[in-house]
Amino acid sequence: MDDSALLRQFAENASEEAFAMLVTRHVNLVYSVALRLVGNPHQAEEITQAVFIILARKAAQLREAKALASWLFQTTRLTANNFIRSESRRRRREQEAQVQSAMNEPESAVWARIAPMLDTAVGALREKDRQAIVLRFYEGKNLREVGRILGASEGAAEKRVSRALERLRRFFAKRGIASTTATIAGAISANSVQAAPAALAKSVTAAAITKGAAGGSTLIHMKGTLKTMAWTKIKTAVVAGAAILLAVGTTAVIIHHPNPAPPGPQPIPSSQTEFPKASWRFAGHAEPEAAFESTFWAMSQGDAKAYLATLAPDGGLFKEASGKPADQIIAANRQTVAELTGYRIVDKTIVSPNRVILTFLPETGTPQGPNRTGKLVIVRMDGEWKVSG
Repeated sequence: MDDSALLRQFAENASEEAFAMLVTRHVNLVYSVALRLVGNPHQAEEITQAVFIILARKAAQLREAKALASWLFQTTRLTANNFIRSESRRRRREQEAQVQSAMNEPESAVWARIAPMLDTAVGALREKDRQAIVLRFYEGKNLREVGRILGASEGAAEKRVSRALERLRRFFAKRGIASTTATIAGAISANSVQAAPAALAKSVTAAAITKGAAGGSTLIHMKGTLKTMAWTKIKTAVVAGAAILLAVGTTAVIIHHPNPAPPGPQPIPSSQTEFPKASWRFAGHAEPEAAFESTFWAMSQGDAKAYLATLAPDGGLFKEASGKPADQIIAANRQTVAELTGYRIVDKTIVSPNRVILTFLPETGTPQGPNRTGKLVIVRMDGEWKVSG
């Protein structure tokens, strides 16, 4: 018996047997189409049930239909799409309700959720934004005082604090904590600083004045922090130097004390691994080690043009650099390099004929100097080696 006959039998006589035969004949088609559309077996079953309920209601209109399978296919698509839209609206309403609930959380509840991540979030801010947040909410200073300390007007300080709070809000939102900048500000202001033990200030003062009369674990923490700070400054120097390129572009470099043109390159022996600061020179770009030394030489000389010549135009240093004034970056480079007594190349990895990774150890000549190595990629472009990052 074909589909039309079964439909007529069901429509005219309410034959359950006829309808059951139709379901058995087409249920696999309907379920399969629904499952592909929604991707969830339980939801596909619901859609399949809905499609056959519609068929039962429209049986009288369809009893002469010659392509029931096509009608079932199209009805399944329509039903599944309506289901998807309905589910999307439901999830959106639930999310909005969750966000609204989070927005209405008291500051104490918000604080409990953001406290474990607060200092990481503040530490990830740009320096000026971090200063503004610490001054405003950790120190409790008003906007006029914040502006005075940062060398800005009260209005500018207010804008900076607002921008920093918005960055914090986005940081927490990405981690599942939805709130407002006002609630976050109130929570930080009320809870970020608590009273230290009464005797702590006295013991800290005594240990600091004697420059090291502290317990073994305190000394270990102190030395580790000093090493990290020194290493961070060294890494920052290379990145900061690259910002000269963004600040001056490809036009003439204008500085208060122009440097003479770099001297002719002085090649270095291929076996050399120690590079004391006293021997730094413009070594050219014939070898990766030479390009690397030329970078340090340019940084120590404050020579923006020479520094520009050592960098690969499409390297990572360009992407990491920010557009600071050239004079400021040059001064920062000189200050950072001034702490070094040299560097040592401890490994050279040849990735390809045009790509080398140099592993180096900065040296400061002090026990607190960095003891961690750094890596820089050097690439060959048009026959010359350039520092990529």
